[in-house]
Amino acid sequence: MYKIALKMLFGDRGKYYGIVTGIALASVLMIQQPGILISIFARTYSFITDVALPDIWVMDPMVKYIDDSQPMLDTELYRVRGIRGVEWAVPLYKGGQRVRLPNGELVTSNLLGFDDATLIGGPGVMLQGRLADLHLPDAVIVDEAGANGRLARRTGPGNAPVPVRVGDVLEINDKRARVVGIARGTPTFGSQPIIYTTYTRAKDYAFSERKLLSYILVKVKAGASVPEVARRISHDTGMAARTAEEFKRVSLSYIVNNTTIVTNFGFVVLIGFIVGAAVTGQIFYNFTLDNLRYFGVFKAMGASDALLRRMIVLQALLVGFVGFGLGAGITAAFAAATRGGAGLSMIMNWQLLAGSACAVALIVLLAAVISVRKVHKLEPAAVFQS
Repeated sequence: MYKIALKMLFGDRGKYYGIVTGIALASVLMIQQPGILISIFARTYSFITDVALPDIWVMDPMVKYIDDSQPMLDTELYRVRGIRGVEWAVPLYKGGQRVRLPNGELVTSNLLGFDDATLIGGPGVMLQGRLADLHLPDAVIVDEAGANGRLARRTGPGNAPVPVRVGDVLEINDKRARVVGIARGTPTFGSQPIIYTTYTRAKDYAFSERKLLSYILVKVKAGASVPEVARRISHDTGMAARTAEEFKRVSLSYIVNNTTIVTNFGFVVLIGFIVGAAVTGQIFYNFTLDNLRYFGVFKAMGASDALLRRMIVLQALLVGFVGFGLGAGITAAFAAATRGGAGLSMIMNWQLLAGSACAVALIVLLAAVISVRKVHKLEPAAVFQS
């Protein structure tokens, strides 16, 4: 009987393809949109992830997320270094600066300044040049996405932009900045170009500000408790001291609570579920109606309602499995095509696939329930009368 159920399903090619297509489209929406949202969330704290060496980030208590740096006096650095349990503490400048390109165009970029001696916090993956080249005069490093994107020089209408190369000269606050390297970094939430340099040079570029210390990166001594040292720093200095994971959660929480991004993406996912359920349910119900006479014959031959119910559920689960597999494959191809870029990208994990699979299962089971009710009410005599 189960083979007959499958023959009935595959025999009506039009409705079979229609159901599979509807489920596949719903699966794409329910996997892709949350995947893009997860990717965007990861970008809110991508800089914290890239700077993996410090145990604690020290900042002004009013800082709400990573891009909301509140400048501090340089003297705070020496106070933190004197706290018991601190192995080392280095300064970090993070701020927005306008970069003038050789053609005169101004581009807002993120300027990052690291400790002159150790360069702790610098980019981990250098595509061209060396991190140590930042010790050269007027030296800066540009991230790959910015070099190929917004910092690329436009030579004229219709001409392809010319990417920034090692040796090019930029201008930051009327000061010379010579590119000595190209680095690969995780894209930020605002997708702005990133300029890396030393802390002293960053202060020189941002000369108009009185307070220039954005964060203090702290490494805890071996054997010391990171939460305890963080509590001690906060108590003795009055600054906020957060572990990297705490700072990530704070940054993510601020974005979630102060933007409508979750609502917007959630609405699209809900629409995908509703449309998928409506299309699948309608087509599958029509498929059942078209085959109602066969179910009536099976009943007349002695088939129980439980057997017919299992036949319909088998049909529904099969189209759900095929449709979900097709949708997941399309989404995986999209994720692979956008991986590593500075533009739209998505993160695909097993939790996302499992949740989407459960939603698809619910869709096809709802469609099966509607069809099962029709078959249960069917009288075999009515089929033979017609």
